[in-house]
This record gives sequence, structure tokens and C-alpha cells, in this order.
Amino acid sequence: MSQDQLKQAVALAALEYIRPLLENDSVIGIGTGSTANLFIDALASIKGLVNATVASSEASASRLKNHGIPVYDLNTVNQVDFYIDGADESNAALQLIKGGGAALTREKIVAAVAARFICIADESKLVHTLGQFPLPVEVIPMARSHVARELVKLGGDPIYREGVVTDNGNVILDIYNFPIPQPLAMEQKINNITGVVTNGLFALRPADVLLLGTASGVRTLTAE
Repeated sequence: MSQDQLKQAVALAALEYIRPLLENDSVIGIGTGSTANLFIDALASIKGLVNATVASSEASASRLKNHGIPVYDLNTVNQVDFYIDGADESNAALQLIKGGGAALTREKIVAAVAARFICIADESKLVHTLGQFPLPVEVIPMARSHVARELVKLGGDPIYREGVVTDNGNVILDIYNFPIPQPLAMEQKINNITGVVTNGLFALRPADVLLLGTASGVRTLTAE
């Protein structure tokens, strides 16, 4: 199976995972990126059962609305029952790197509110140690150089993602050559740098379930 076929398979698996759990007042959080887009397209097939969604980016909100699926501001809902999103990497503890699409801050906010975080990814995303994928860091623009210097002190090679402005009006630094054997500690350490909005480590709030697309079918993983 191609990577696109694996992504399609996990998107459909996520739909089947949540469908029997949906109630009249359920709120579904939607992530950002190619795999999340496939889930949005699949969700359109049962949009009559969907009471409300919240989106982690303007792009996802627009895609949902184009399907006629209701989108609400997170501040107007009482809870998010499920959050479905992809990942750039996951380890066996379901700690993730996210933010390749520059939506990491809003993704992290929705994940923090969600009762259940369902990550959907193809098997190439499962790694032993996080950090092969460059770690995104969202930064207040005036602090970009300061934050970059501090990230160098942590052992990484930060590169400014030119031409990218987040939905929050900030910039992205991607940290290369930066293996992360202790994601919990590193997430907190980077977030404590003045000028950092947040970073793409989802370790303090990992996924609850990982639906992993493989050549032999979709595997359901929970944290080891």
C-alpha cells in the first residue's frame, strides 16, 4: 500500500472508532494536515450525526465548513469528546512530534481540552526515539534570534521556516539534529524559554490511542 492509501485507511478507521461513541451533544476536535484532511472528508459521510466540531487551524475549519459540518469556537463549547489528528512522529508511549503544518499551538490547545486524543498515522511515523523529524517551535517574532540561541545551547540546530506565519501571527523555528530521549523534560525546558509560545512535543499530553496504518491493516496501539 502507498502512504496515501495507509493514511486513507487510518482516517476511515478513526471514523469507525468514534461512530458508535457519538452522542447528540458530542464535540469532535479536528487536527490539521493531510491525514486530518482525509478524516474530515470521511466525517462528511456521517455529518448528520455530528453536532459540533472545533478545528485546530483556519484551513481545517474551512474544509469542515465546505462539507457543511458545523464548526464552533473552542470557547463556546463545554467539552471536546474526541480529538483526531495526525502526527509527524510517535514513540511507543504515544508521545508525539507535531507541527509540520505550523498549527502546533492550536493543536496542543484542543488536545489539552479533549477527553480522548486519537492519533492517526502511517507506520513510517512510529519511531524508537523522537527527533528524526525536525521539532517545530512557535516563537514570538521579536524573540526569534534569542530563542534560536537558546535552542543551540540545548544541542539543536534551529532553522527559521521562512515565509511561514502561523494562524496566531507567529513564526516557526525547526530544530534539526536533535534526538529527544526524554520528551517530557525537553517539552518543559523548551517551553520555559522566553519568547516561545509552545513546541511540537506532545509528551505532557500524549495521544490516548494511535491508529497506525500498516501494510497488513490498521493497528490500534495504546501507550506502553
